[in-house]
Amino acid sequence: MLTGWRYRIVSAAGVVGVTTLSVLVANHPTVQKQFTTYVPLFNRLEVDTLSGGMLLWAIALCSVVMVGCLLPLYKPRPRRVLDTVFLAQKRVVTGGLAIAAFGFFKMSHRLPRATLVMVVGLLSVAIPAWFVRMRRRPANDSGRTLLVGDDPDQIEQISAQLAGPVLGYLCPTSALSSQFVAEGDSTAIEAVPDGGSVSEDGLILEYDEFTDLDRLGGLSRIEDVLVEYDVDTVVLAFRRADRAEFFGSLDACYEHGVDVKVHQEYTDSVLISDDQIGELVTVDLEPWDPIDHLFKRGFDVLFSLTALVALAPVIALIAVAIKLDSSGPVLYKQERTAVFGESFQVYKFRSMVQNAESETGAKISDEDAGGVDPRVTRVGKILRKTHLDEIPQLWAILASDMSVVGPRPERPELDSEIQSDGVDWSKRWFVKPGLTGLAQVNDITGHEAESKLRYDLEYVRRQSFRFDLKIVIRQIWKVLSDIREFVASR
Repeated sequence: MLTGWRYRIVSAAGVVGVTTLSVLVANHPTVQKQFTTYVPLFNRLEVDTLSGGMLLWAIALCSVVMVGCLLPLYKPRPRRVLDTVFLAQKRVVTGGLAIAAFGFFKMSHRLPRATLVMVVGLLSVAIPAWFVRMRRRPANDSGRTLLVGDDPDQIEQISAQLAGPVLGYLCPTSALSSQFVAEGDSTAIEAVPDGGSVSEDGLILEYDEFTDLDRLGGLSRIEDVLVEYDVDTVVLAFRRADRAEFFGSLDACYEHGVDVKVHQEYTDSVLISDDQIGELVTVDLEPWDPIDHLFKRGFDVLFSLTALVALAPVIALIAVAIKLDSSGPVLYKQERTAVFGESFQVYKFRSMVQNAESETGAKISDEDAGGVDPRVTRVGKILRKTHLDEIPQLWAILASDMSVVGPRPERPELDSEIQSDGVDWSKRWFVKPGLTGLAQVNDITGHEAESKLRYDLEYVRRQSFRFDLKIVIRQIWKVLSDIREFVASR
């Protein structure tokens, strides 16, 4: 696979070639007549000898604009197919608008409308395909590998197992403190992140190299190194796979489209394909199939928009009821945990008294365990029983912070509390959180953390667009049943 400047040069050259071909095809009379009346380039110029020059001018204009608009794609990241396609298409549309704007200010050299529309349409398909092809590695290409971790012994062992080219490793200075030796009297070591170390006496310390690989810095440099060295694969070598540093490294690799491998002892802590064996296994950072992922996002947008419009009268009635029932705002927001432990703001209809957690702090409601929570208002009880308090989360789905189906997001404080109780809660972080999930349709709440985790992991491993639809249908039926039961009880 091409890297560095060779990748950038070939990418730009490919854009020029694809753009030239698109302009020629779009201006061909046979093609244009299939969609509209043939309008040759700059046909208002009556001098035939200029027609060839005008065609070259059109090709040059489109090529320069497209090459400029696609600058973010000349670095080989991210490599995820859908991200590449969507980013390329956005840039092509931007380029088309720029070409149209140029024609507005210089009417004598503007492209005919039909030609411009066809060029943008062709490039919207051809350029994403070109970059997807550019970023695909050959099957026998082991790529450029980077070791990342906080365990020098494991880094040394794994580095000996890697057959392909290894760029180096990232490791905190504090983790290497045992490898440092002082010239003279050895004293306590003060670790300096991503730099050197000095003793209390100011002596310069040198560390005993435990591997032939170059140390490229500490963990905080992972994103810089991924970009600078065009890394293809990262191998993680951490003492524990449930630490924030481990998931932080996974998150960086996910954002930059870099493959991740871990030692087989971590297979229970991360998602891997069922058929993988060996000392090192690949982490499934994007467990969704690209086509299913596309359908899932389309369904999320359609579902949230339709629901927000259809429920507009209900939203207005709920807002009035909350204001009449108790003092305080209609909505309240909370921080919730998202993919790889990141957080986002989620809104819900207020179902508790104002400042309900000022004394008790964040905790799972007693209602989840079948008890009575005195903090819940009269209207709040109805909203919770009928699940109507969740309606504002449709906006989070539309904003792509959540999905319709996925593990329910918890408060960061509760996540930490559950994790400290020995439940490996972090495994849920490999997919976007959802409005409903497999645990919810099976009546499992946060009070049953281990059972909830099992259902969430089952969803993560079985997820597909068809499976999502089954869960949505079950949840809608459950909501309607709860509403019918509530009305009957009144």
